[in-house]
Amino acid sequence: MVRAFFIHPLRARPGEDPEPGQLLFCRVFVAEGGAAAEAPHPEKERLRTVARQVETACRLQLSLSGKQPSEHLHQPLPEEAVSLQETPFGVFRLPSGDPFSEDKTVLWLGVQGLAFALVCDPDENLMLAEGTLRLLAKALLEHLKLLTTGASDVLLKADRMEAVLEKFLPHGQLLFLNDQFVVGLERELGGHLGK
Repeated sequence: MVRAFFIHPLRARPGEDPEPGQLLFCRVFVAEGGAAAEAPHPEKERLRTVARQVETACRLQLSLSGKQPSEHLHQPLPEEAVSLQETPFGVFRLPSGDPFSEDKTVLWLGVQGLAFALVCDPDENLMLAEGTLRLLAKALLEHLKLLTTGASDVLLKADRMEAVLEKFLPHGQLLFLNDQFVVGLERELGGHLGK
């Protein structure tokens, strides 16, 4: 099961605003201790810790590929449909006690100045989780216009973000989706969000 989803701004350089570990949006499906909840304070602190690790992993991956984080994080995406195949992506394990009481797996995707991440149970299907993360990021970027309106607008669009999450990740459950079903969900979502 997916434990949490969050969006976090990536800084072009260390020390640059926004503050490290800041969460623009987070949704906790199953909190530590097992009860589903909106992210309570301790859970948000855990996710901030994970967000800092995601940012470090993204920077490391970009530097190992020979790309400068400042260049990649501010490179505009093409106007046509958002393609997420060339964006930085990674997976890492969190051992028990760091910061959760049980082992977790984190999948992240860096798109321009934003990181999208899923915190999953360690036995989760990683290919399915990656596909879901890419679908979520694409849907959020397209339907909420996050790259054109600015990341600061995320807070104003929480209800729309919840609608996207409910379609592609209902109650934190990963769905096996074929292309035809995804098109149907996209159409429903477009109608629901008044696109």
